Amino acid sequence: MSAAPAGPGRLYGVGVGPGDPDLVTLKAARLIAAADVVAYPVAPRATSGGVARTIAGPHLRSGVVEVALTYPVTIEPSEHPGGYEAAITDFYDESAAELAGHLDAGRDVVVLCEGDPFFYGSYMYLHERLAHRYVTEVVPGVTSFSAAAAAAGTPLAKRDDVLTILPGTLPADVLAARLRTTDAAVVMKLGRTFAGVRDAAEAAGVAERAVYVERASSPREHSAALRDVDPGEVPYMSLVLVPTAHGRATDAGAAGSVTVVGLGPAGPQWLTPEAQSELAGADVLIGYKTYIDRVAPRHGQQRFATDNRVEADRARHALDLAAAGSRVAVVSSGDPGIFAMASAVLEALENADGAAGAVEVRVVPGLSAMQVAASRVGAPLGHDFAVVSLSDVLKPWAVIERRLEAAAGADMALALYNPASRTRREQLERAMTTLRRHRGPGTPVVVARAVGSDAESVTVTTLGALDLDAVDMRTLLIVGSSTTRIISANGAGGGDRVYTPRRHPG
Repeated sequence: MSAAPAGPGRLYGVGVGPGDPDLVTLKAARLIAAADVVAYPVAPRATSGGVARTIAGPHLRSGVVEVALTYPVTIEPSEHPGGYEAAITDFYDESAAELAGHLDAGRDVVVLCEGDPFFYGSYMYLHERLAHRYVTEVVPGVTSFSAAAAAAGTPLAKRDDVLTILPGTLPADVLAARLRTTDAAVVMKLGRTFAGVRDAAEAAGVAERAVYVERASSPREHSAALRDVDPGEVPYMSLVLVPTAHGRATDAGAAGSVTVVGLGPAGPQWLTPEAQSELAGADVLIGYKTYIDRVAPRHGQQRFATDNRVEADRARHALDLAAAGSRVAVVSSGDPGIFAMASAVLEALENADGAAGAVEVRVVPGLSAMQVAASRVGAPLGHDFAVVSLSDVLKPWAVIERRLEAAAGADMALALYNPASRTRREQLERAMTTLRRHRGPGTPVVVARAVGSDAESVTVTTLGALDLDAVDMRTLLIVGSSTTRIISANGAGGGDRVYTPRRHPG
């Protein structure tokens, strides 16, 4: 409640709930009955006092002053010279001035609002214009989505689930991205937006469990599966519920699947919406323990964490679980298709027999370490580049050396993964010897360690000054081409910047 009144009247923003007069709270009913003035929004050409007035009708006392605030426009084109926004701004300015006249005359004013006044409610725009001038109180109301969930008999969120409220007026691709990254959702403001909302739900993979509800708690209440709704029959007073998938019964005969998910370099901030969606919808997570630990636990989800040296076993295990009907997410750091689990899973699929060989396998990309490392200093990979792993565990060193020789001779920038470990140091020295035959000592080198994590360290040096002792298994090296440039920080904020021009000489 705000103090510092400019007049003796009090302003009340009162939520009257979703439609059923019995869902008006006791406090709301008491204030409505005692008010000197009751104001409420009305659509143009409305044949009644509007939805909020109808809900509050049983609680209005005889002789109360009623103020119908008639919108100049709803969904039709505005004739106002400033368009819809200017028309609606003028409407709220004029409505606030009319209510201020009653408040200044010492009358208490109750403004009725469907649902809750501060949840997509029309009252809030009057509140912005009047609350700083008068003693004001807002009375919450039962929200439409609460009534809709009750009407549909659909629990929305459980335990640690995240519930997201979305306006259907968002573009379909934005809606789909939001729906992928939340456990449960409510999409409001339908009507003409319904077709886009339905498309977004399909794109996000949640349409199967989505429920449509219109006019919740009113005599005209109706609910149906989202896919069964005719878009041409959807009123504005409707919404879509996307209840949590956690704890829901699964179809025992449903086909399982394997999705290889890229987690990015480190931390949840690097996850794509698609990756978040796949992790949330998986029955089982499989992966190297360090990567599994980066995924927040979910109730009812199995987790199999293994050593980093058993990739083939991990891939076969994932296929076997999927063949038995589970939705399996195999997690991988960075991008799963770059020196990671996607190849291992597909190789296991190619060699699998029976049901495991028929499992659907998808790959969800992630942000790679080389992309993040490059972004930290600018654009060292701004022209053609090659990516080479210096690990000779799965391929002979002679192959690595031949590829380094070819890439260096072609004058491409190089991103070098797995450059060294505690026991594998000679390979890095030999790789640098190869590169120095084709690159001058002033060639820029980016040394990026643990990018994306709290232990991140990124420095810019040169091929001649590179300290090999500072390179370990968590380090990624980017070695520039002959055209790669360093822009010196020269005391300015930030460090040196590195880029490879898009235009090559000649």
